[in-house]
Amino acid sequence: MQYQIFIQSQKDNFVASVVGIPNIMVEANTEEEAISKAKSALQAQLATGKFVTIEVNPQGIIHQERTQMKYAGIFANDPTFDDFMDKLARIKESS
Repeated sequence: MQYQIFIQSQKDNFVASVVGIPNIMVEANTEEEAISKAKSALQAQLATGKFVTIEVNPQGIIHQERTQMKYAGIFANDPTFDDFMDKLARIKESS
């Protein structure tokens, strides 16, 4: 597998991290040493775990969007809505 390593040059050293794996970050005196340390750290981590693929059912997300949409436009014919919005705007201005 291939991984990208992000390298930053600091004042006195180089910091390298593996893109997409947030808990791997190493420091070294040279860029090459930082790459080597990051590779070793990644290999050590991969030796103790594994990648698995999961599937997430977006049904709950779609249901939530539909639920919110059922309220769209409910105040369209309410004669007091404009007054409410004006009062709300004045409250926001005074804050």
